[in-house]
Amino acid sequence: MDSYFATERHNQIRDRARAFAEAEIRPRIPAMEASRSVDHDLSRLIARQGWIGITIGKEFGGLGLGHLAKTIVVEEISRVSGAMGAMVQASQLGVAKILHFGNEAQKRKWLPAIAKGECLPTIAVTEHESGSHVLGMASNAERDGDAYILNGHKTYVGNSHVGDLHGVIVRTGGGSKGLSAFLVEADRPGFSRAALKPVMGLRGFGFGELVFDNCRVPAENLLGKEGDGLAVAYSSSILYGRPNLTAVALGIHHALVEETVAFAAQQHRYGSPLCELPTIKQKLGQMQSRLMTARLAAYHAVHMLDRALPCDAELINAKLINVEHALDSARNAMEVHAACGLFADRPIERLLRDAHHIFAPAGTSDVQLLRLAEFALGTSKTQWSQRLASSAGSQAHHECPVSYQHSPPSRDAATSDRLVSA
Repeated sequence: MDSYFATERHNQIRDRARAFAEAEIRPRIPAMEASRSVDHDLSRLIARQGWIGITIGKEFGGLGLGHLAKTIVVEEISRVSGAMGAMVQASQLGVAKILHFGNEAQKRKWLPAIAKGECLPTIAVTEHESGSHVLGMASNAERDGDAYILNGHKTYVGNSHVGDLHGVIVRTGGGSKGLSAFLVEADRPGFSRAALKPVMGLRGFGFGELVFDNCRVPAENLLGKEGDGLAVAYSSSILYGRPNLTAVALGIHHALVEETVAFAAQQHRYGSPLCELPTIKQKLGQMQSRLMTARLAAYHAVHMLDRALPCDAELINAKLINVEHALDSARNAMEVHAACGLFADRPIERLLRDAHHIFAPAGTSDVQLLRLAEFALGTSKTQWSQRLASSAGSQAHHECPVSYQHSPPSRDAATSDRLVSA
């Protein structure tokens, strides 16, 4: 499977990310777990490796390697630390809005800094009162001469407390056309961060609340035009959020299988290794099968995205499969470890906690199933992977070498020409 999707360059990226994670991240996990605080220094160290700019084109100083390479990096880091994998994916999510909606001046100003690791971007959409109902948000911006005045708050913002540049979606009018997106620098007057709350997992990663109190933002920081906010939010979630979180879940899942197999091989019961018991061997087989299926779904989806093929359904399905399979394998891992899995001297309890954090962002599994039903019914309205293919960060536009059956074409005229096979 790896050899089918991955080139030699991808394998080099994997080796480098794995070596870095083992040498630089793994030793810091105990401190992150104990303190439950954001590891600012490690976040910056990771950013300086250039991985945040992996989908940024070389003309802006990025690696220009596309979404499969990005998935591999996040997977390998998450295999060691879900928290730091989440940090990388959250910053890469912040890249999407500038790539897709930024004007030339905004790209020239911010993308090189992001690629160098000098700027960590975020995207801020969710609010306490509206949750996943984007159109229910109340935060707003009013035009004031050559600036906008932002008021309100955003919550569950990945990298909230290490981010330098926040992509903020707020109301500038009514209805679905009344949302707009702004780039807000973290040192801008009127901007602040609420205190972080203790969380169950992903310790070392910060996802908190941003507050805007008459925060004045120049009009030149508007992304796209007024009314583009919903498109910024949805496209970023589908093209980056879902595949990024898929990669985090995949890395955690990989670690769950590795740790459980090693434990079952080392422990002995009834004079033989624990892994020789039929019930244990069956659980290990289930975990391995899920991991292989999950990785195939993840790589296939981003492989299509790199080739500018319509793949919204594949990206949605990859997130669904990877999250659900990781959670199922986490339960199996705890069953194999039994009481040993409850103690912090083994990583299983951390991996179990971390896996649950990937369930809700970019849509719960119920949301993913609803979206997949829309594809099956032909009522899905927008193929973001097709609409934004030209700016999806792909460096390869040759055809996918095998055929796959896609979802039925949407009834929306704009997407009725979806490719049925690659």
